[in-house]
Amino acid sequence: MPAERPTVLVTRPEPGGAETAARISALGWQPLLAPALVLAPRRFALPPCQAVLLTSRAAARALPAPASLPLLAVGDATAEAARAAGWALAEAAAGTAEDLARLAAARLDPQAGPLLLAVGQGYALDLATDLRGRGFRVMRRIAYAARPASTLPDPVRDALAAGTVPAAILFHSPRSARCAITLFREAGHAETIARMAALVISPRVAEAARTALAPLSWRDLRVAARPTEDALLALLGPVPRSGAARP
Repeated sequence: MPAERPTVLVTRPEPGGAETAARISALGWQPLLAPALVLAPRRFALPPCQAVLLTSRAAARALPAPASLPLLAVGDATAEAARAAGWALAEAAAGTAEDLARLAAARLDPQAGPLLLAVGQGYALDLATDLRGRGFRVMRRIAYAARPASTLPDPVRDALAAGTVPAAILFHSPRSARCAITLFREAGHAETIARMAALVISPRVAEAARTALAPLSWRDLRVAARPTEDALLALLGPVPRSGAARP
Protein backbone atom coordinates (compact mmCIF):
# COMPACT_ATOMS: atom_id res chain seq x y z
CA MET A 1 0.00 0.00 0.00
CA PRO A 2 1.52 3.39 -1.01
CA ALA A 3 2.59 5.75 1.76
CA GLU A 4 0.36 8.69 2.49
CA ARG A 5 1.48 11.90 0.89
CA PRO A 6 2.50 14.70 3.27
CA THR A 7 -0.13 17.42 3.55
CA VAL A 8 -0.01 21.14 2.71
CA LEU A 9 -2.73 23.61 3.72
CA VAL A 10 -3.90 26.05 1.04
CA THR A 11 -5.58 29.19 2.42
CA ARG A 12 -6.07 30.93 -0.93
CA PRO A 13 -9.75 31.62 -1.74
CA GLU A 14 -11.56 30.02 -4.64
CA PRO A 15 -11.36 29.81 -7.57
CA GLY A 16 -7.59 30.28 -7.20
CA GLY A 17 -7.31 27.80 -4.32
CA ALA A 18 -8.15 24.82 -6.50
CA GLU A 19 -5.54 25.92 -9.06
CA THR A 20 -2.89 26.16 -6.36
CA ALA A 21 -3.97 22.78 -4.96
CA ALA A 22 -3.52 21.17 -8.39
CA ARG A 23 0.01 22.55 -8.65
CA ILE A 24 0.86 21.31 -5.14
CA SER A 25 -0.51 17.88 -5.97
CA ALA A 26 1.69 17.75 -9.09
CA LEU A 27 4.70 18.26 -6.80
CA GLY A 28 3.69 15.15 -4.85
CA TRP A 29 2.04 16.77 -1.82
CA GLN A 30 -1.51 16.25 -0.58
CA PRO A 31 -3.26 19.64 -0.66
CA LEU A 32 -5.92 20.46 1.92
CA LEU A 33 -8.09 23.45 1.00
CA ALA A 34 -8.75 25.87 3.87
CA PRO A 35 -9.86 29.08 2.10
CA ALA A 36 -9.68 32.04 4.45
CA LEU A 37 -11.84 34.33 2.32
CA VAL A 38 -14.94 33.98 0.16
CA LEU A 39 -14.88 36.10 -3.01
CA ALA A 40 -17.99 37.45 -4.72
CA PRO A 41 -17.52 39.14 -8.14
CA ARG A 42 -19.23 42.48 -8.68
CA ARG A 43 -19.80 43.35 -12.31
CA PHE A 44 -19.37 47.01 -13.23
CA ALA A 45 -19.74 49.20 -16.31
CA LEU A 46 -16.61 50.55 -17.94
CA PRO A 47 -16.48 54.36 -17.70
CA PRO A 48 -14.44 56.49 -20.11
CA CYS A 49 -10.76 56.09 -19.26
CA GLN A 50 -7.38 55.82 -20.97
CA ALA A 51 -6.43 52.45 -19.42
CA VAL A 52 -7.51 49.77 -16.97
CA LEU A 53 -5.27 48.65 -14.09
CA LEU A 54 -5.66 45.33 -12.26
CA THR A 55 -4.11 44.06 -9.05
CA SER A 56 -5.48 40.50 -9.02
CA ARG A 57 -6.90 37.66 -11.08
CA ALA A 58 -10.13 37.94 -9.12
CA ALA A 59 -10.54 41.46 -10.52
CA ALA A 60 -9.72 40.22 -14.03
CA ARG A 61 -12.56 37.69 -13.83
CA ALA A 62 -15.07 40.46 -13.09
CA LEU A 63 -14.08 42.73 -15.99
CA PRO A 64 -16.78 43.98 -18.35
CA ALA A 65 -16.69 43.17 -22.08
CA PRO A 66 -13.26 43.79 -23.62
CA ALA A 67 -12.49 47.25 -24.97
CA SER A 68 -9.70 48.53 -27.19
CA LEU A 69 -7.86 49.97 -24.23
CA PRO A 70 -4.47 49.28 -22.68
CA LEU A 71 -4.72 47.07 -19.61
CA LEU A 72 -1.89 46.97 -17.10
CA ALA A 73 -1.80 44.06 -14.65
CA VAL A 74 0.22 43.65 -11.49
CA GLY A 75 1.87 40.45 -12.74
CA ASP A 76 1.90 37.71 -15.36
CA ALA A 77 -0.91 35.61 -13.88
CA THR A 78 -3.27 38.59 -13.70
CA ALA A 79 -2.38 39.61 -17.26
CA GLU A 80 -3.05 36.06 -18.47
CA ALA A 81 -6.47 36.08 -16.75
CA ALA A 82 -7.30 39.39 -18.46
CA ARG A 83 -6.25 38.02 -21.86
CA ALA A 84 -8.40 34.95 -21.23
CA ALA A 85 -11.33 37.34 -20.65
CA GLY A 86 -10.66 38.91 -24.06
CA TRP A 87 -8.46 41.86 -23.13
CA ALA A 88 -5.79 41.33 -25.78
CA LEU A 89 -3.72 44.41 -24.87
CA ALA A 90 -2.97 43.27 -21.31
CA GLU A 91 0.60 43.95 -20.18
CA ALA A 92 2.17 42.63 -16.98
CA ALA A 93 4.18 44.54 -14.37
CA ALA A 94 6.83 42.75 -12.32
CA GLY A 95 4.57 41.58 -9.51
CA THR A 96 3.97 44.32 -6.92
CA ALA A 97 1.72 47.38 -6.67
CA GLU A 98 4.84 49.56 -6.83
CA ASP A 99 5.85 47.81 -10.07
CA LEU A 100 2.38 48.46 -11.48
CA ALA A 101 2.55 52.17 -10.61
CA ARG A 102 5.96 52.43 -12.28
CA LEU A 103 4.68 50.67 -15.40
CA ALA A 104 1.70 53.04 -15.58
CA ALA A 105 4.03 56.04 -15.29
CA ALA A 106 6.20 54.66 -18.09
CA ARG A 107 3.36 53.72 -20.47
CA LEU A 108 0.63 56.29 -19.81
CA ASP A 109 0.20 60.07 -19.86
CA PRO A 110 -1.46 61.78 -16.88
CA GLN A 111 -2.97 64.30 -19.31
CA ALA A 112 -4.59 61.63 -21.54
CA GLY A 113 -7.50 60.85 -19.22
CA PRO A 114 -8.26 58.99 -15.99
CA LEU A 115 -7.16 55.48 -15.09
CA LEU A 116 -9.64 52.84 -14.02
CA LEU A 117 -8.37 50.76 -11.09
CA ALA A 118 -10.46 47.57 -10.76
CA VAL A 119 -9.90 46.08 -7.32
CA GLY A 120 -11.37 44.12 -4.47
CA GLN A 121 -13.38 46.02 -1.88
CA GLY A 122 -10.96 47.71 0.51
CA TYR A 123 -7.87 46.84 -1.55
CA ALA A 124 -5.27 48.88 -3.49
CA LEU A 125 -5.82 52.17 -1.65
CA ASP A 126 -2.05 52.68 -1.46
CA LEU A 127 -1.76 52.08 -5.21
CA ALA A 128 -4.42 54.71 -5.95
CA THR A 129 -2.53 57.18 -3.74
CA ASP A 130 0.75 56.37 -5.51
CA LEU A 131 -0.79 56.92 -8.95
CA ARG A 132 -2.38 60.20 -7.91
CA GLY A 133 1.01 61.29 -6.59
CA ARG A 134 2.34 60.73 -10.12
CA GLY A 135 -0.26 63.11 -11.52
CA PHE A 136 -2.93 60.61 -12.66
CA ARG A 137 -6.64 60.86 -12.05
CA VAL A 138 -7.78 57.50 -10.69
CA MET A 139 -11.26 55.96 -10.60
CA ARG A 140 -11.63 52.90 -8.37
CA ARG A 141 -14.27 50.30 -9.24
CA ILE A 142 -15.08 47.39 -6.93
CA ALA A 143 -14.64 44.21 -8.99
CA TYR A 144 -15.20 41.79 -6.11
CA ALA A 145 -15.92 41.66 -2.41
CA ALA A 146 -14.02 39.39 -0.04
CA ARG A 147 -15.50 38.31 3.28
CA PRO A 148 -13.81 36.10 5.88
CA ALA A 149 -14.76 32.43 5.79
CA SER A 150 -16.97 31.49 8.73
CA THR A 151 -15.39 28.11 9.53
CA LEU A 152 -12.73 25.62 8.52
CA PRO A 153 -13.83 23.02 5.96
CA ASP A 154 -14.76 19.61 7.38
CA PRO A 155 -11.81 17.77 5.75
CA VAL A 156 -9.40 20.16 7.49
CA ARG A 157 -11.14 19.79 10.85
CA ASP A 158 -11.18 15.99 10.47
CA ALA A 159 -7.49 15.84 9.59
CA LEU A 160 -6.47 18.01 12.55
CA ALA A 161 -8.75 16.09 14.92
CA ALA A 162 -7.07 12.88 13.76
CA GLY A 163 -3.68 14.30 14.73
CA THR A 164 -2.45 15.12 11.23
CA VAL A 165 -0.03 18.06 11.28
CA PRO A 166 0.51 19.35 7.72
CA ALA A 167 4.08 20.04 6.70
CA ALA A 168 3.30 23.58 5.60
CA ILE A 169 0.63 26.24 5.26
CA LEU A 170 0.61 28.69 2.34
CA PHE A 171 -0.41 32.36 2.56
CA HIS A 172 -1.00 34.55 -0.50
CA SER A 173 -2.04 37.86 1.10
CA PRO A 174 -1.90 39.66 4.46
CA ARG A 175 -5.68 39.54 4.88
CA SER A 176 -5.99 35.85 4.04
CA ALA A 177 -3.16 35.11 6.51
CA ARG A 178 -4.90 37.00 9.30
CA CYS A 179 -8.31 35.47 8.55
CA ALA A 180 -6.93 31.93 8.25
CA ILE A 181 -5.05 32.16 11.53
CA THR A 182 -8.22 33.47 13.20
CA LEU A 183 -10.13 30.42 11.92
CA PHE A 184 -7.54 28.04 13.33
CA ARG A 185 -7.47 29.88 16.66
CA GLU A 186 -11.27 29.71 16.94
CA ALA A 187 -11.11 25.97 16.19
CA GLY A 188 -8.52 25.46 18.96
CA HIS A 189 -5.63 24.72 16.60
CA ALA A 190 -3.31 27.71 16.95
CA GLU A 191 -0.59 25.53 18.51
CA THR A 192 -1.06 22.97 15.74
CA ILE A 193 -0.39 25.42 12.92
CA ALA A 194 2.57 26.85 14.87
CA ARG A 195 4.22 23.44 14.34
CA MET A 196 4.05 23.89 10.55
CA ALA A 197 6.23 25.85 8.15
CA ALA A 198 4.48 29.02 6.98
CA LEU A 199 5.34 29.77 3.35
CA VAL A 200 4.37 33.29 2.33
CA ILE A 201 4.37 35.25 -0.91
CA SER A 202 5.88 38.53 0.33
CA PRO A 203 7.42 40.28 3.34
CA ARG A 204 4.08 42.03 4.07
CA VAL A 205 2.37 38.66 4.26
CA ALA A 206 5.16 37.38 6.52
CA GLU A 207 4.59 40.25 8.94
CA ALA A 208 0.83 39.59 8.96
CA ALA A 209 1.37 35.87 9.61
CA ARG A 210 3.90 36.55 12.36
CA THR A 211 1.73 39.12 14.12
CA ALA A 212 -1.51 37.14 13.85
CA LEU A 213 0.04 34.04 15.44
CA ALA A 214 1.71 35.91 18.33
CA PRO A 215 2.53 35.18 21.10
CA LEU A 216 3.13 31.81 19.43
CA SER A 217 5.86 31.52 16.79
CA TRP A 218 6.01 29.54 13.56
CA ARG A 219 8.28 26.51 13.39
CA ASP A 220 9.61 28.13 10.22
CA LEU A 221 8.54 31.24 8.29
CA ARG A 222 9.85 31.52 4.75
CA VAL A 223 9.29 34.28 2.19
CA ALA A 224 9.17 33.80 -1.58
CA ALA A 225 12.00 35.40 -3.53
CA ARG A 226 9.40 37.26 -5.63
CA PRO A 227 5.71 37.95 -5.00
CA THR A 228 4.54 35.26 -7.43
CA GLU A 229 3.00 31.85 -6.95
CA ASP A 230 5.86 30.26 -8.89
CA ALA A 231 8.30 31.63 -6.31
CA LEU A 232 6.01 30.61 -3.45
CA LEU A 233 5.79 27.03 -4.68
CA ALA A 234 9.55 26.99 -5.19
CA LEU A 235 9.81 27.26 -1.38
CA LEU A 236 7.78 24.07 -1.18
CA GLY A 237 9.41 22.13 -4.02
CA PRO A 238 8.77 18.44 -4.70
CA VAL A 239 8.03 16.07 -1.81
CA PRO A 240 11.35 15.24 -0.13
CA ARG A 241 12.70 11.72 -0.30
CA SER A 242 12.11 9.60 2.79
CA GLY A 243 14.20 10.93 5.65
CA ALA A 244 14.85 14.31 4.03
CA ALA A 245 13.98 17.57 5.77
CA ARG A 246 10.46 18.93 5.55
CA PRO A 247 9.78 22.43 4.08
